[in-house]
Amino acid sequence: MNRSARRDGTPDRGRGKPARTTTGKKDAPRTGTGGAPKKPHRGQAAGTAGRTGAPGATNKRGKPKQAKPQRQQTPVVPKISNAKPARHQHVDSAGPTKLAAGEGVRLQKVLAQAGVASRRAAEELIEQGRIEVDGHIVTEQGLRVDPDNAVVRVDGIRVVVKKDLVHIALNKPRGWQSTMSDDLGRPCIGDIVSERIAAGQRLFHVGRLDADTEGLILLTNDGDLAHRLMHPSYEVPKTYLATVNGVVERNLGRTLKAGVELEDGPAKVDSFTLLDINGRQSLVKVVLHEGRKHIVRRLLEAVGHPVVRLVRTDIGPVALGDGRPGTLRVIGPGEVGALYKAVGL
Repeated sequence: MNRSARRDGTPDRGRGKPARTTTGKKDAPRTGTGGAPKKPHRGQAAGTAGRTGAPGATNKRGKPKQAKPQRQQTPVVPKISNAKPARHQHVDSAGPTKLAAGEGVRLQKVLAQAGVASRRAAEELIEQGRIEVDGHIVTEQGLRVDPDNAVVRVDGIRVVVKKDLVHIALNKPRGWQSTMSDDLGRPCIGDIVSERIAAGQRLFHVGRLDADTEGLILLTNDGDLAHRLMHPSYEVPKTYLATVNGVVERNLGRTLKAGVELEDGPAKVDSFTLLDINGRQSLVKVVLHEGRKHIVRRLLEAVGHPVVRLVRTDIGPVALGDGRPGTLRVIGPGEVGALYKAVGL
């Protein structure tokens, strides 16, 4: 090997490789066809041409790189119902009565206490025009109302804001009387709520059931609501499950919907469904809004299917639930609002 030749710049023919120059691969920047860096080296600041598509940056095929669009963060929106805004039923220029500072309770707090929404979410509902107070749409924040007298609606459905109102669903056991007291000492629904009565609550029971019928009875201290729920003119539907003798024909529903003549006049159902047939018995669902005594039993017996067992499962929008016979369930705000709406309160 001629070391002196190599020092003078003469190629080393023994190895057949060119001498390294200052522009070799190691020192040259990595480029694409257009001469721009393919990737920024470590430590290169974000936003340079190789990564963001600045002028002059190209891809492997020599085409200009497109800048990636910035991701926009989705704003956090409170989870509020998408129901339609409240109906403007009685809107006029006067607006709801405004109480002086220190009187009443702020509307946001009233809605929160009624379980409608948190105070912040209640403010959103007010801003969206979904709250009615005494028949007027409210969009003003901080309005003070009288919870004992104000009628508040959300999306057209009334919200009960009076603290002393009670609404209970009772699962009446079979063999019990639908009365608050019984002179003969028989078990009655008053025995189940005796503690509430002793505490001074005056409860009205909605929808009497005969002793052999079990299921849903409503209890409330709102006399107006109880009266309207029981009055036939408001046509609040009641749903029953009945186990009857005999195999029910599928066309029986037409007969019952058309009407059956009873000793106190014609009667008919709103709907009738055959649910199951087990041997010589059938399970049917009956919906009707009449409240005559023993009306379901008399109707089914008149068409040749005496009732073996009868359970009321629904009164309007309120369902019996999964509680055992003899148990109570406090009705939720949504069900209570639907009850008031059903009878126009």
